[in-house]
Amino acid sequence: MKIDVRLIAATNKNLEDEVAAGRFRMDLYYRLLVFPILVPSLEKRKEDIPKLAQHFIEMYSQKAGRKAPVLSATALQQLIEYNWPGNIRELEHVIQRTVLLNDSDMVKEIELFSSSKMHAEVAAESFSIKTIIENERDYISYILKKCNGKVSGAGGAAEILDINPSTLNSRIRKLDIKRD
Repeated sequence: MKIDVRLIAATNKNLEDEVAAGRFRMDLYYRLLVFPILVPSLEKRKEDIPKLAQHFIEMYSQKAGRKAPVLSATALQQLIEYNWPGNIRELEHVIQRTVLLNDSDMVKEIELFSSSKMHAEVAAESFSIKTIIENERDYISYILKKCNGKVSGAGGAAEILDINPSTLNSRIRKLDIKRD
């Protein structure tokens, strides 16, 4: 019996990198690479957030047997400004939780607390991996940017860092910090 089958596969990994690292078979990669569809992350498609949010609101309100609430401008702005590291699945879960916990006809605010805390911890962990020299370079660069490149004098980076301007210039040279 002949059949016509179409296989759709999705991954959150870069398969080219996985093949190069030897973690994914090259022959399987080329079997799957007939018609690739690359979908950018939700962070890169902010204009889709209102429509997706509305879709999920309607879907979960219907499942809960409730009237679909309206998103306030503040709530919508929160959704648009968030970076969505969990992509559309995270948005869906946030909206599902919001619909279940909301008891009015308007969503005034979105609670992003659980995922925000988790991602803040990940960011903190990656920061602690830097060497002292890398941290010093980053900090001096940050202060220089805040001072618009000014090293000495009132409001200069040396004053903020509470070090002698010649010492700061020496550190800038030693750490190879480029000034804009």
